[in-house]
Amino acid sequence: MTLVSEHIEHDTRDRILVVAERLFREIGYQKTTVADIAKVLRMSPANVYRFFDSKKAIHEGVARTLMGGVEDAAQAIAAKPGPAAVRLRELIVTIHRMNSERYVGDSKLHEMVEIAMEESWEVCVAHMQRLTETIAQVIAEGAASGEFDAPDVPLAAMCTCTAMMRFFHPQMIAQAASKPGPSLDQMVDFVLAGLTSRGKTGKR
Repeated sequence: MTLVSEHIEHDTRDRILVVAERLFREIGYQKTTVADIAKVLRMSPANVYRFFDSKKAIHEGVARTLMGGVEDAAQAIAAKPGPAAVRLRELIVTIHRMNSERYVGDSKLHEMVEIAMEESWEVCVAHMQRLTETIAQVIAEGAASGEFDAPDVPLAAMCTCTAMMRFFHPQMIAQAASKPGPSLDQMVDFVLAGLTSRGKTGKR
């Protein structure tokens, strides 16, 4: 396959995903058909199936795109200079904000997330793994500089993600919105206090 044809194929795949996401937002995942997507793109359903073998595959592609945006934002924050605690706070707050804006405020996309967790769980698992790795990167840098006391960085990252699940998981964000509990800032303070180096606090 030539570079030109590869580029055309990649561009077509991207166009299919863009249209699919728009239709998922407008009429919902369940009501959107491959024929609907093909009609907007002015191509046949058979042509769409050349690039994605099922509606589920299209759905997974849209989910990966949306989740990839959160992963890219998290990685950009992790790569910044400055104290690890400041970056970790910004990273956690950004993940929460993006998931709230993308999924919770949009009932149609929220439906798509629920289906992803039922039908395409591996996509969600891979997403959380990437976010955990990015958080681990910041914690490792904080530990190396003496800012954090984290002898087991992978465990510290997993504990951080577990502690923040109420603020990361789209369904839990929606369910917890009207329920009592610590605020996002209070939970971040709690996580950072658990990571803070003994030498910084003098209390351990």
